[in-house]
Amino acid sequence: MSGKSLMIVEDDADLARTLKRSFERRGYSVTHVTSPAELDTAITAFAPGEAPDYALVDLKLGTESGLGCVRSLTGHSSNTVIVVLTGYASIATAVEAIKLGASNYLPKPANSDEIEAAFGKTEADANVSLAAQPTRSVKTLEWEHIHETLAATGFNISETARRLGMHRRTLARKLEKRRIK
Repeated sequence: MSGKSLMIVEDDADLARTLKRSFERRGYSVTHVTSPAELDTAITAFAPGEAPDYALVDLKLGTESGLGCVRSLTGHSSNTVIVVLTGYASIATAVEAIKLGASNYLPKPANSDEIEAAFGKTEADANVSLAAQPTRSVKTLEWEHIHETLAATGFNISETARRLGMHRRTLARKLEKRRIK
């Protein structure tokens, strides 16, 4: 064992089990929790000054946001390399995750190789290509606006729907329609 420790914060039991097995085969000591409350309990189990080397945090944990988990992990130790994994990727949530201390942000589906590469990429690259972005569709712009508003309301569906001027069920359908598993 190389002594690398990984905290997986994921509410999807099948995905968490698959990731846990994959990372254990790679030499990681893996702890899995399913909610922010479980994470807080798991963090307190670490001795003072100790923390997991890496953390993989799902952005949407049932009805709760994984951004609070990112805050808790960085509050416990600034040395933990955190990657946020989400099926609800948006610019707004990516920015917030990075501000809170995540080092990377990956959309689902992502495999173990991509996640491990994200753990290793902790420094920004000023030489990244500035290729022109293709014009985004109206649906993509709508999707990003919905997620910006969703993040601003703390992932409260009812309040987001009110701010967007749409029925709560319509918003829920739009979110489920574009969901990436």
